[in-house]
Amino acid sequence: ERGGRDRTVSLGTPNTTPTPRGGDGIQKKNLVEMSAPEPKRAKAETKEEEEDKLNDELLVAAQSGNVKEVSRLLEAKADVAFQESQQGISALMAAAVGGHSEAVNELLCAGAPWNAVDKSGRCAGDYALRVGHQAVVDRIVSAGVAAELLFAQMDKNKRKTQGLGSRDRVQKDSKEYIDRNVRYQEGKLLDSADDAVMMEWETPLMEAHAGVLCPKEGLDVLNIGFGMGIVDTALQKRKPKSHTIVEAHGGVLEKMRKEGWDKKKGVIVVPGRWQDVMHELGQYDAVFFDTYGEYYEDMREFHSWLPTILKKGGIYSFFNGFCPDNIIFQGVMCQVVQLELAQLKIQAEFAECDIAIPEKDWKGVKRRYFWSNTYYLPICRRMDTEEDDSKNNDPDKSA
Repeated sequence: ERGGRDRTVSLGTPNTTPTPRGGDGIQKKNLVEMSAPEPKRAKAETKEEEEDKLNDELLVAAQSGNVKEVSRLLEAKADVAFQESQQGISALMAAAVGGHSEAVNELLCAGAPWNAVDKSGRCAGDYALRVGHQAVVDRIVSAGVAAELLFAQMDKNKRKTQGLGSRDRVQKDSKEYIDRNVRYQEGKLLDSADDAVMMEWETPLMEAHAGVLCPKEGLDVLNIGFGMGIVDTALQKRKPKSHTIVEAHGGVLEKMRKEGWDKKKGVIVVPGRWQDVMHELGQYDAVFFDTYGEYYEDMREFHSWLPTILKKGGIYSFFNGFCPDNIIFQGVMCQVVQLELAQLKIQAEFAECDIAIPEKDWKGVKRRYFWSNTYYLPICRRMDTEEDDSKNNDPDKSA
């Protein structure tokens, strides 16, 4: 069978915080191979040569963990974001691979980009992870989380200054997807550019999501984004009291009508973009979010609605496709989600799921959208009380 139709995944014990962990025995010399800087010149001929000299020395000092020298060179205006030309290695990567926590901290505090990548696509966290320097990984992830939260607040402040609310920002990619033709083909839902909207290999993951969302029968459930109907089929097996599906794409809605979803008992199909129909929805015991052609800013906007649409004690989950080609970046985004949902009195945990995707499943797909053998399944539970419930406002009023 294609795409894992007969495969299942087992949920691990949910972790409060998904932290990238590694240590596969790769030697430092295989990750960082930098030659020593050239002998000191009697006098720098140009300002550019002097800057190059400082930057070379910073790389060497970081690699050796010489914090005092790192600090001196930064004060002398060495470029903390400099990456050498051969491999694209930065001072932060050089310090990380050596496990030099103090040097890593010094560089991060000086503004070293936590998410810069070398010419092989590896960031400083990857370097530390692959040689087992967990303390360094944790410090880099922490810096990434702080940076992402800061940028989010800056964006929010900018929109307020410009007089924009959450409804005033419409993502171009989402609109383009809705306007494109889609086709169901060999266990895939593809758009006109041959990008995969959804694939059948996701079936075991969607069944795991449904099991988390509906641990018993008779619940009111909401799904944003029908796609191939995989999660909705799994939810139906759990006999919900009501099952609301919001779908924006005309081609997908036509498929739903042909399959009789609008005639199923308890199923309510709501056509349109979720941004345009939220005021029409009620409250639910379980909510799932899996859209296409949108960004985290869109998900953040959806999250602002959760205190309104999710019942107390209800479960929320989503397809976790954050940064699928980099475990460090994904770890950062999972923690950002945790912290932001915590502000909404929603406790988020992540359960590890092992998943194997046969290479042949990607045949005919323009861009692969998942790379890892581990999937972090979000389990988010609303924890607030009746008193908190009365304080919740319309998200548009606070955007």
